[in-house]
Amino acid sequence: MSESRPLFIPIVLGTVRKGRRSEPAAQVIFECVRARPGVETELIDVAALHLATDDAGEAIKNPSFAASMTRADAVILVTPEYNRAYPGMLKHLLDSCLKEYIHKAVGIVGVSGGPWGGTRVIESLLSPLRELGMVTIFWDVQFTHSYKTFAEGATLDPAYGPRIDKFLAELEWMAKTLRHGRENIRLAK
Repeated sequence: MSESRPLFIPIVLGTVRKGRRSEPAAQVIFECVRARPGVETELIDVAALHLATDDAGEAIKNPSFAASMTRADAVILVTPEYNRAYPGMLKHLLDSCLKEYIHKAVGIVGVSGGPWGGTRVIESLLSPLRELGMVTIFWDVQFTHSYKTFAEGATLDPAYGPRIDKFLAELEWMAKTLRHGRENIRLAK
């Protein structure tokens, strides 16, 4: 494995709703990832991909998104909790790729207007992500009370800083470990 090659960890903003409170959360996470040495990133907004809704799966694959997932060493999903689950467009997007995800690390950032910070959306994403071949890390970021948590692209609560750092450190470790495995260990058939 080339330690000199930076990790590539894109961030996916997983909702298209107007007034979405997960957008400032995605921006905060993006800035934190961008500031980490040895890591490259991009912010992918599902709303900007203009996915077809008259088909599904790989039939709607967006070439730019697929290329980012192929290049990715890990992925961060920033998603609101809508009625105890994740947005349909996030699932639609995730289903558009398959082989691009295999043995890639994924971290989840939940966003909620209430006190639970997207706990239920994080739980509901674990099984589909595993089915897609991704490896979920055991740390999450949960932004609670999203309507009063963000101002001018930053969090108003300094306690989020250490939580985000711990989350990103775990994600980077898993990304490096899985990259080593993909590049050096042959998968038994």
